[in-house]
Amino acid sequence: MGAKIHQIEPDYYVFHCPGCGFGHGVTVNGKKNGCNASWGWNGSMDAPTFTPSINCNADDPPHRCHSFVVEGKIQFLGDSFHKLANQTVDLPDWDES
Repeated sequence: MGAKIHQIEPDYYVFHCPGCGFGHGVTVNGKKNGCNASWGWNGSMDAPTFTPSINCNADDPPHRCHSFVVEGKIQFLGDSFHKLANQTVDLPDWDES
């Protein structure tokens, strides 16, 4: 098992979403993103947990990707637009190549 997330800058991490095919970034440790949000993080690169949920494109339902990341798995919620809605899958390893 390899790293599931990649550090972009201090307190900013990204993971590849197997549902929508895009990267999702989270700010942690109190750092705020452009929407004034921050997530808790368990500190693991291999089995990350972020809290609360990650809701990408929240105001655009046809493109919404909403999930929880818990212990290296991504739990997609039913309001996600893609075929993995209501499923839990492993986060893919971050591919540096």
